[in-house]
Amino acid sequence: MKVLGKLYLIPTTLGESDPMDVLPQTVKRAIDFIDYYIVENEKTARKSIKAIHPEKKQPDLKISLLNKHTDSREYEQMIKPCLQGINIGLMSEAGCPGVADPGAVIVKIAHERGIQVVPLVGPSSILLALMGSGMNGQSFAFNGYLPIDKSEKKSALKSLEKLSYDKNQSQLFIETPYRNNKLLEDLLQTLQGNTLLCIACDITLPTEYIKTLRVADWKKTKVDLHNRPCIFIIHKIN
Repeated sequence: MKVLGKLYLIPTTLGESDPMDVLPQTVKRAIDFIDYYIVENEKTARKSIKAIHPEKKQPDLKISLLNKHTDSREYEQMIKPCLQGINIGLMSEAGCPGVADPGAVIVKIAHERGIQVVPLVGPSSILLALMGSGMNGQSFAFNGYLPIDKSEKKSALKSLEKLSYDKNQSQLFIETPYRNNKLLEDLLQTLQGNTLLCIACDITLPTEYIKTLRVADWKKTKVDLHNRPCIFIIHKIN
């Protein structure tokens, strides 16, 4: 019977921090024996691997790119080493692969091909933000990016606010970092005053900022979120 390789889901740091401050030794041990990788950006992936495992020989790495420019016909070729008994590491640009990340499509194919998937422990900005928010960790939803159009964004926010109240479900979403301040303005203009809003940015970094306030109280608070990776969470209460 042919032995298949495994697909290891390798987390990375959420920014410029010491990998050993946020990643367990299991990640370093996995990188030690894996030479084949599927990543979003080769330069940053190599930098992450070097930071996690400085002794790893960079010329030995075989890297495939998976991003918005990747043709779906290339997916099967990427996973092919596993079918030949070779382990592959799937790395996100930041945080955990497969969560708000294009790597999910490779994980899906691995399951279809009978390849064992091994998720490794690491930082997820979504879960860390929820943990630090004080909101409902029993029922929550991650909604990705909101619409860019102002009227569509307002409608989406109103819908999420109502959903959070009707289902007692915390609603998480993100924005492109350079538009964070504008999104905060839209949140304060659109949401009701007693709705809870958590802003969690620069998670695990020295500049980490996590605060939950009512929208009415956020209107009295000054914070600069420009170009800082953020998770926003809302929850309407009585």
